[in-house]
Amino acid sequence: MYNLLMKELKIGVNPFFYILPFLTGALMLIPGWLYFLVILYFCFITVPNMLGGYKSQNDLMFTSMMPVSKKDIVKAKVSFIVILELLHVVVAVVYGIISVYLYPNLTYYFFSPSPGFWGLCFVMLAIFNMILIPMYFKTAYKYGAATIAATTAAILFAGGAEWIGIQNKYLFGLFKGAGADNFAVHLLILIAGIGIFALFSAIAYHIAKKRFLKVEV
Repeated sequence: MYNLLMKELKIGVNPFFYILPFLTGALMLIPGWLYFLVILYFCFITVPNMLGGYKSQNDLMFTSMMPVSKKDIVKAKVSFIVILELLHVVVAVVYGIISVYLYPNLTYYFFSPSPGFWGLCFVMLAIFNMILIPMYFKTAYKYGAATIAATTAAILFAGGAEWIGIQNKYLFGLFKGAGADNFAVHLLILIAGIGIFALFSAIAYHIAKKRFLKVEV
């Protein structure tokens, strides 16, 4: 499993996609922007290119020729996806902290880069993983429908969250107004979001593992 993960980290994607989080994360410095998009760029750009690369390079056949189990193949690839997601979030958080200090008195229309917002980002990625990973590993080859479905679900969650935040006075204040200083509530949302992300990713892995065991390579 460790060697498979190292293989993914070294040749799983073009090295550019390790730089991409630092480029897209810089969008956090735009005052009052729609910050969900910063994380969604992982869904828009990284995942289609990564899975497309697997297909064009016939990675499935190559990996299956190694003395490894199908379970470890799934575990390595899912772990790699999660690592890339965490990289995007961590870099965006750093830029978000800088943004808050640059614009301390900014009035937000969309969600501000608060701890609670990052909790919602983890939930969005959890939904993305829950759809993408099981769908993709039905074949571990075809990725178009899985990517479109997962990305659409993530966009709907982000859009729905922003819409509810605009319509609901409490949530508007919590994420955009004076309530943004309510650290205890934001910390609770962040912890819940991380928990949901971990749970959904684990469930997605187990479903994908069962499906991939039935795939004839």
